[in-house]
Amino acid sequence: MLSYTITADDHCRRLESWLQRLLPTALPAYCRKLIKSGACSLNNAKASSDSLLHCGDTVTLKESRSVTDHLHHPLPPVDLLWQDDKLLAISKPAGLAMHPAAEVDENLADIASDWLEKKSNHPVRAYPVNRLDRGTSGVVLLATSSSNAGILGRQVKEEGLDKIYLTVVEGLVEGEGEINQPLDGKESVSRYRCLASGENCSFLLVQPITGRTHQIRRHLSVIGHPVVGDKRYDAQPLPTLPGIALHSFRTRLQHPTPDTQLTLCAPLPRELRELIIARCGISKGALLLLLVSLATTGEAAVDSSTVTPS
Repeated sequence: MLSYTITADDHCRRLESWLQRLLPTALPAYCRKLIKSGACSLNNAKASSDSLLHCGDTVTLKESRSVTDHLHHPLPPVDLLWQDDKLLAISKPAGLAMHPAAEVDENLADIASDWLEKKSNHPVRAYPVNRLDRGTSGVVLLATSSSNAGILGRQVKEEGLDKIYLTVVEGLVEGEGEINQPLDGKESVSRYRCLASGENCSFLLVQPITGRTHQIRRHLSVIGHPVVGDKRYDAQPLPTLPGIALHSFRTRLQHPTPDTQLTLCAPLPRELRELIIARCGISKGALLLLLVSLATTGEAAVDSSTVTPS
C-alpha cells in the first residue's frame, strides 16, 4: 500500500482531484473506480470522490501494475479540480492569462486544449465558460465543446454562479456590508464580510451578486480598501505575490447533465496563505478550520481563541 499525508497545498481539494494529479495519465473513470472500490481510501476508511481533503489527512492507495504505470509521469500542466466529457474545472494560478493576447506568452485556454488533445489523441478545444483576471487565482470552468459551452454560458448569464472569493485588502475593515456601485453604467453589487484583520490589512470573503469586469477589484477600491498588490486599482505593489491577493475559492453550479450539482473548491495558494497568516491576525489552524467551513456551508465559523486581536 502507498500512503500519503495531505498538506495545506491540497486542503479542501476533492479526493478525486487529488488522485487525478497523482496519476496524471489516468482517465477520470479510472480514478473514480479506485475510490469507489476502496483501493483508494481516506484515513483508513472508504470515501467518495467528492470527499474534501483536510491538512493532515492520510490517503492510502493500493499498489498495482496500472497504478505504478500512472505514477511515473509528470504532473499535468493544469491543476484539475473536475474533469469529465463535458466540463473541466481548473485552479488557475495567479499570473496566467485566460486567453491569447499580444502581451502574453501562454494562456490557460491553449494549455488546457493542448493537454486534452494529447491525452485523448484527437482534436479537442477547451472553451472558457467563466473568466478570471490574469492576477487572480482560483476556480475557472472550461467546456469541452461549443454546445456545452453554450449551455453553461446561458446558465452563467441567466442565473450566475454561486461564487465565494477570498481576498486580502489594504486597511482595517469591520463587520460586513454591500457595495452597490454601478460600473460602466450598469448595476453592480458585491457583498463582503471581514473574516480577520491585523497589520493594516483585512481578510475578506466577497460574493459578487453581478458579474462586471474587474467588479470586486473596482468595488473594493471604491470603498478605500483595494486588493493587496493590485496596482491598477490604487494598492501598493507586493513583490511576494505572483499576482494580486484575490482568489476564487468556491464555485457551485449546475452541471450540463440534469440533476447534477457541483461544488468545487480551489485550495488557497501558498503565497496567499502565508500573507493571511502573517498579516491578518489569524493562526494557521484557525485559517484551515475556516476554509473547511466556507467550503461546506459558505459560513465563517472561527474559534475566537485562535484569532489574534488586531
